Amino acid sequence: MNEIIPLLLQWYETVRRPLPWRDSPTPYHVWISEIMLQQTRIEAVLPYYRRFLEELPAVSDLAAVSDDRLMKLWEGLGYYSRARNLKKAAQVIVSAYGGELPGTADELRGLPGIGDYTAGAVASIAFGQPEPAVDGNVLRVYSRITASAEDIALDKTKKSVREELRKVYPSGEDAAMLTEALMELGETVCVPNAAPKCEICPVKEHCQAHLTGTTDDYPVKSGKKARRIEPRTVLLLRCGDRYAVRKRPSGGLLAEMWEFPNTDSHLSAEEAVEKCGFSGKITDIRPLGTAKHIFSHVEWHMIGYEVTAAEEDAALIWADAETIRETYAIPSAFRYFSGLLK
Repeated sequence: MNEIIPLLLQWYETVRRPLPWRDSPTPYHVWISEIMLQQTRIEAVLPYYRRFLEELPAVSDLAAVSDDRLMKLWEGLGYYSRARNLKKAAQVIVSAYGGELPGTADELRGLPGIGDYTAGAVASIAFGQPEPAVDGNVLRVYSRITASAEDIALDKTKKSVREELRKVYPSGEDAAMLTEALMELGETVCVPNAAPKCEICPVKEHCQAHLTGTTDDYPVKSGKKARRIEPRTVLLLRCGDRYAVRKRPSGGLLAEMWEFPNTDSHLSAEEAVEKCGFSGKITDIRPLGTAKHIFSHVEWHMIGYEVTAAEEDAALIWADAETIRETYAIPSAFRYFSGLLK
């Protein structure tokens, strides 16, 4: 690794992509970008990142934002617990650190929603600490360079890679550049789910997998559990030009997000209306087709109906389509049905 690091830094200088958090690597900007980039492609994150910082330019703004507005800013990015933890961490940063992110990985790990990877990324990129940020990209690169047969799905492998990198990690500007370089190499050259682009790799002459023709054997990763299938029935419950929405419970999947009334099984429209607790008069029912949404461990297989009611039910929130789109954070799981609002 000592021989590889200078090559990576030199390569990164020539290929680095202009990204807003790289152009302005303040601790707050790096933190927000790293949380958004978890499980999400760079191209998808860019508009969210810009909009988020336009409205919440400082840690104190994030600490004070309402939960509903925060969820609306995050709407469509998924993994909404990330946003809730951002606000919780911001409140701790304001109360315990005077509104400035702490500069060590250990202190960062003590904040809600910040694990080893994010702590390493913020500490190295924003503060120049010799702290590696080990994610799937880095594990894949490291496994191929060293021809390691360790299972990268195991926490002990992540820990051992982190410890080995920490022994050789530089400090200062080189720490920031090395963290970014390892990520860049994994995202653009030593890619997942495809053959690595060894012909353009800056460290191919030091990569044991490349030298032995075994790149397809690495990394070693145990399989994931099959996702659980959950059938659901979704209602666009309508009265005039207003639709019913409700807030989800405070715990569990999509906690405290807004949703259309729905049930946890495939039912007829009449059965779903009854199960959702609506007892008013129904004047029309129209099937809406089917939709599917994939979470990390669950798949929702949905059927839907537009149900026209004679009067509104005070137990639900009613709003027109424009207000729902502008005000209420509806998860992307319901995107198909949101698109049917008139």
